[in-house]
Amino acid sequence: MARGEAPDFRGALLSAPNAKRLAERLARLRGAAMKIGQLVSMQGEEMLPAEFAQALSVLRSQATPMPQQQLRRVLGREYGAGWERRFTAFDHEPVAAASIGQVHRATTADGRDLALKIQYPGVSRSIASDVDNVAALLRLFNLLPLDLDVDGIADEAKRQLMQEADYLSEAGFLEHFGALLADEPTLLVPRVHRDLTTTRILAMDFIEAAPLDVLISAPQNLRNAIGTVLERLLFRELFEFRTVQTDPNFANYLYQARSGRLVLLDFGATRHFDTEVVANYARISRAVIDGHRDAVAREALRIGYAAADDPPERIEAVVDMCLLACEPLRHVGRYDFGASDLPARMRDLGFELAIRQRLLRPPPPETMFLHRKLVGSYLLLARLGARVDARSLILPFLPKA
Repeated sequence: MARGEAPDFRGALLSAPNAKRLAERLARLRGAAMKIGQLVSMQGEEMLPAEFAQALSVLRSQATPMPQQQLRRVLGREYGAGWERRFTAFDHEPVAAASIGQVHRATTADGRDLALKIQYPGVSRSIASDVDNVAALLRLFNLLPLDLDVDGIADEAKRQLMQEADYLSEAGFLEHFGALLADEPTLLVPRVHRDLTTTRILAMDFIEAAPLDVLISAPQNLRNAIGTVLERLLFRELFEFRTVQTDPNFANYLYQARSGRLVLLDFGATRHFDTEVVANYARISRAVIDGHRDAVAREALRIGYAAADDPPERIEAVVDMCLLACEPLRHVGRYDFGASDLPARMRDLGFELAIRQRLLRPPPPETMFLHRKLVGSYLLLARLGARVDARSLILPFLPKA
């Protein structure tokens, strides 16, 4: 600064020791600050320096748990005095701890085996200030590659996080998805227990199952089958249900080996999409698969990836990005997600078009959580090393050519 040069805040922040300290700090902060750390961590090593991605990866599945005394205060506030009499067993050690709350196993007096998701105190009150503070840091460290609508993105993040902090809302989505997926024998959604569910505690069936990581070393055909189930679920959520669980965090899925079923967890980040939005994405998917650049451009304008008064070269850049991003849909036969270098190619093309040529405009803030689902689903299948025929799975949901 004394030499009149701008300090390299970004380089300092992304160093390995600072990345580790940042992850530890976010894990203690919990709430919105940690949730944003999770979003960053999902970009993986292709988008971030390896040390930074590795340090932040811990945020996807764990946080610093509540002290037992604080936990008991929360239970007393939500269930009232003598809450212990509701249970014959209560494990004070959490089986999982994440950004908004931690999960405890308990047995009720009438014999139900439950998982209780218990929210950290003060999470909902801190969301607005946490999001504003993290947005300010992103600006300060120049971590935003585009001229993003930071205020719009922050507002969208606040809205979504406030919903995630309402466990009665999540209970409704759990029940909704349980009904929607009743015809899917390979999927299992925990049942909600309303008598023990409050705004800050979600009571559901405890399901014996293993983390999804156990499948990473499973036979290829099993990984392909699970990947196919996940990809088909994505298309059903968007095009059939118009209701999308937008947080495909690896920790939000379990695998039940004895039944071969995939257990779906955490519906706090679920989002409804109106008919017009879904139709736009169906049409652009059809156009991409058919390789019709004019149709891709037309639908990109409808979604907001481009504007009618944009110069032709900007619209062409948007079409190029859409075609590349949808490579798995354009591929005939099984696409090898694990072996693909698509994230690196997306990064390189995005840098060239957005940073060097300034041809890409930021996507609309309202698409942020849908993009998280789409990118996160790709990363899920890549981590599983699954080979999936995505094209044949999406075609039944799209307009005819």
